[in-house]
Amino acid sequence: MIGRWVPHTSAWRRETLRTNLWLVPTIEVVCAAALFAATYAIDRAAHRGGLSLPTWLYSGTADSAREILSAVAAAVITVLGVVFSITIVALTLASTQFGPRMLRNFIRDRVTQFTLGTFVASFFYAVLTLVSIASNAHGSFVPRLSMTVSLALVAVDLGVLILYIDHISKQIQLPQVIASIAGDLAKAIDAELPSDPSRGLRAGPSISEMTRRLNHEGGVIAARRSGYLQFIRLDTLMGIASRSHAVVRLHLRPGHFVSEGHLLATVWPAEAAPRVALALDRAHATGPHRTLAQDLSFAVDQLVEIAIRALSPAVNDTFTALTCIDWLGDSLSKVCARWHPVTTHRDRAGRLRVITVAVSDERLIERAFEKVRQAGRGMPAVMIRQLDAVARIMEHATTESQRSVLRRQATMILDSAVDVPEPSDRADIRRAYDAISWDGVRPPVIDGALRPAS
Repeated sequence: MIGRWVPHTSAWRRETLRTNLWLVPTIEVVCAAALFAATYAIDRAAHRGGLSLPTWLYSGTADSAREILSAVAAAVITVLGVVFSITIVALTLASTQFGPRMLRNFIRDRVTQFTLGTFVASFFYAVLTLVSIASNAHGSFVPRLSMTVSLALVAVDLGVLILYIDHISKQIQLPQVIASIAGDLAKAIDAELPSDPSRGLRAGPSISEMTRRLNHEGGVIAARRSGYLQFIRLDTLMGIASRSHAVVRLHLRPGHFVSEGHLLATVWPAEAAPRVALALDRAHATGPHRTLAQDLSFAVDQLVEIAIRALSPAVNDTFTALTCIDWLGDSLSKVCARWHPVTTHRDRAGRLRVITVAVSDERLIERAFEKVRQAGRGMPAVMIRQLDAVARIMEHATTESQRSVLRRQATMILDSAVDVPEPSDRADIRRAYDAISWDGVRPPVIDGALRPAS
């Protein structure tokens, strides 16, 4: 049904709004302006004698108030610039170990955005209070309540600064980065879980017949811009396909790189292609980077990237690679148990309207193991941990295809053990392989020794 894809669009909008450093500060600045309007109105009423303010509020002269506010505004904006400059330098250095995408995670972090917004809002409030102070022949106007709130905001800024330093010192620690990426993957799995495709009507030609028509009679839609396919608004695409009485088959999924002029989709009937092309241009987003909105393999690739960087001779951090393997095993266990993507989408009448491409759970398993296995070849600790991960994932495998690809990965890890020089290490790898349960099928044993390399 069309309506079930609206949450995906909302998730994309939330991700777009989250991945910036202007939204939260803008909201806080607007709140600061509203707060000043309220305190200024109270100060004006007190100045006219309409009400009385508590005696513990600021009661200094106009000149001293100007000096205090000038110092506060200068200090707040200076501390903000210094802290964020130092943080960017630290993150840049840290990103060399586990990839440049750490800077993007820093931008997405809510504590970072809140800290920036709090300092900017305090600066803005202090400036508004400063310009509201008046001195003339009829006397001086000092906004006592606004001055007190400005000083209170300085205390809040100090607390937020301490919170931010504590938070960022934990965020740049590699185990926390890895766990955060795994958590994003788990959320992405939950967001992409489809409703039962067996529910609903079935009408019109079958999938095989429609595939034949698309192959022989379909119109072609080429990509209008290059970049990574970040998101597909299926609700928009379903709507235009239904109104045009057309069927759209997408050839790429989010995460794939789109080249301008290359095939993006096929439409049947062919005469509907121009209308669908305009809608498809609105229904998908491309950009210079990948996102997690509809691209589960991106999180897997991030963990793999950290692992293979850790295994490189320049870094040589085996324990970081082991941590990545642990989280990859946990994430793939969830994928095997819950990831069943739907690639055929029907309208309310049950007619096929959109055919999409989805990454398979088997492909996710291959992406998680292959590059790490290649980078860790000849390293017993990495190979044993990968076999342990295979054993955990196997417990959650729900299909024979999943078990088959896991068996194949385990066998390739075992085959690469011929590069391990120590017999005791090879025996440990063999024991880890033998400990994997194949649902009653024992792993192959060749004369009680390791399999020979193929």
